[in-house]
Amino acid sequence: MVDGLYTATLAAAFIYAVTPGPAFLAVFALAARHGRGLGGRFLLGHMAGDILWGGLAIAAIVGVSALGPALFEALGVLCGLYLIYLGGKAMLSRADGGSVTVGSHRPVRAGLVFGLTNPKAYPVAVAVFTAITMRYADQIHWQSLPGLILAALAGLFAGYIAILFCAGLVPVRRVFLTHGTWVNRIVGFTFVLFGAKSIADAARSFAGR
Repeated sequence: MVDGLYTATLAAAFIYAVTPGPAFLAVFALAARHGRGLGGRFLLGHMAGDILWGGLAIAAIVGVSALGPALFEALGVLCGLYLIYLGGKAMLSRADGGSVTVGSHRPVRAGLVFGLTNPKAYPVAVAVFTAITMRYADQIHWQSLPGLILAALAGLFAGYIAILFCAGLVPVRRVFLTHGTWVNRIVGFTFVLFGAKSIADAARSFAGR
């Protein structure tokens, strides 16, 4: 059903928003050291980049889906492999997220720069949205684009709220600053699972044809 497509898009946007990366680590570090207010101002600037890259990703997925199921299935496999690559890289990471201190003086401008200039934002957005919406490929078309964008915006805002709420909790701040590496590894494992799901869905769709 179309409602399922929009729900999946909202979920994909939420996952994209809360996915650990440079901006995610910056928000948690800022909130841990200076409170939720500074982290929220950073996210306000970062919103421009998330809307840009997320919108382009949805448009690309709609365009590919309109060209036929085989191309969409191929995109699902490629995106699945990319997610597995990112997840494996995160699981092997030795970086400590607690060391991030960017944006403490001008958080809105720092967030804007992070959001618009992150070269990985677009492929990650395409990969996440494809992995989550693969099962609804036959419902994705240009007429559904406005609803998909609205669902994605709702997911992004929900992700922002979740990030700020969690970042300001005292236990989370303590854990993040002392165990940032393990946070990345756990999320990396989740990425591997999503990648495997995307490949499995693509294979199931191909077999069904």
